[in-house]
Amino acid sequence: MASAAEHDLALSEADGSKDKSQVFGILRLQEEKCNVGEKCIPTVRGGGGGGGDGRWQAPIFALARKASETISGSIHVLPKVSDNRASLPGEWTAQALRDPMAMERANLLNMAKLSIKGLIESALSFGRTLDSDYPPLQQFFVVMEHCLKHGLRAKKSFLGFNKSLWGPLELVEKLCPEAGEISASVRDLPGLKTPLGRARAWLRLALMQKRLADYLRLLITRKDLLCDFYENSALMLEEEGAVIVGLLVGLNVIDANLCVKGEDLDSQVGVIDFSMYLKNDIDDYRSEERNSQIASILDQKNYVEELNRQLNSTVHGLQGRVDSLEKSNSKLIEELAIAKNNIIKLQEENQQLRSENSLILLKSQQHLEVSQGDVSVERETYKQSRQGLDEMYNEAQRQLKEECQLRQDVENELVVQVSMKQEMELAMKLLEKDIHEKQDTLIGLRHQLDEVKAINVEMYQKMQSSDDEMKKKNNMISRLEEKTNQITATMKQLEQSDKDLLSQTRTLAMSFVKCASTDTEHQYKLVKDISF
Repeated sequence: MASAAEHDLALSEADGSKDKSQVFGILRLQEEKCNVGEKCIPTVRGGGGGGGDGRWQAPIFALARKASETISGSIHVLPKVSDNRASLPGEWTAQALRDPMAMERANLLNMAKLSIKGLIESALSFGRTLDSDYPPLQQFFVVMEHCLKHGLRAKKSFLGFNKSLWGPLELVEKLCPEAGEISASVRDLPGLKTPLGRARAWLRLALMQKRLADYLRLLITRKDLLCDFYENSALMLEEEGAVIVGLLVGLNVIDANLCVKGEDLDSQVGVIDFSMYLKNDIDDYRSEERNSQIASILDQKNYVEELNRQLNSTVHGLQGRVDSLEKSNSKLIEELAIAKNNIIKLQEENQQLRSENSLILLKSQQHLEVSQGDVSVERETYKQSRQGLDEMYNEAQRQLKEECQLRQDVENELVVQVSMKQEMELAMKLLEKDIHEKQDTLIGLRHQLDEVKAINVEMYQKMQSSDDEMKKKNNMISRLEEKTNQITATMKQLEQSDKDLLSQTRTLAMSFVKCASTDTEHQYKLVKDISF
């Protein structure tokens, strides 16, 4: 399947020439080419092309040539469109007036095509590393700045509204950790004071690293994040942005050495110089001849690089095999030396064992001769002591019979003792059983005794408490009796005083009656009341 960049190039050619059949034919050829080679254009990493990147230069150069041809085809259509502008239908003009953002996107896309085509052609014809003073490279950065600024939202600040490219470019660091080195380098540059200057430095560093197309492709895939910085109809959110990113892949064939540190990027004015892209037919013819010459030179260069790459790979393979053989040879030499040392040690041990074996053989022969003489002497002594041994045998046989009889008696006695022992064991078991039962009863009695003791303690405590209560009640009764005696005495004293007072009142009443001259009924009632 063809890469995304090649598809974008083919679609841009279709937009310029309006020839769909030719575009689909180009796409089919690209797919067949990619299927035959079984690989598409990879992402070019790093700043300089080393030995490992040589195998990717051929497809990148082919892509650059295809981009140049596509862009030139689209450019050749522009004058025709401008010449026949009066003959365009009214619907197209009305649609353009209704959607000015679409017209701006188309203009920026065409300018990007022109800038990238001119930069690739001039760089390939230039034949060496580009620097900051190269005019097509400067115009390319101006066009890219305009493309990235299209539809950018204005953010409020203390000084008013501000449109900054540094905001969306900072997102690349989050999407691709490898871009963190570029962002850190841009932040550390001492001469940059504005976000626009940082954005311009970031574009230059990404181009030198040959990762500009990769970083912008990651950025346009996250439209949910770009919506915070761009309007809905901005170039970065539409298909034109993907086409431009596809065209940027062709810039990976360019080697640029830009001095960002000493350049004043904050105060540069981004003005597009259209005079660089206005060419006549003679220039087109010369450019076609130059492109054909460059293509032939590039083909020869690619062929030489491919041969060089293959030779390098075979050299590396042979060098690896030589290293492995040297390592295995050194290991075999070490193992051979170790084996020789082991053989020498084994030979010395074998010689030592042989000498020891001969000594042992001599000693065993001497010992055998001595043992044979001892055996002959012992045989003679045995023959002489044979008779004594027979007598000793008879005596031993007699003693054996006596011992057997004694053994029988002892066995009988042992049987008796065993039976007695069994009876004693049975008696002991009965005694143990009785002892266990008595211990159980004793334990039960102890538990009962403990319960009785606990009850006695409780009863004693209750008795003491009742005695204390009785003492308290007796004391209260004695106090109450004393109080009742005191109360009766006071009552008696009160009764006596009452009687004295009554007698005194009666005497006073009688004296009063006697002294009064007239005995009225009122006075009589008064005296009667007083007396009672």
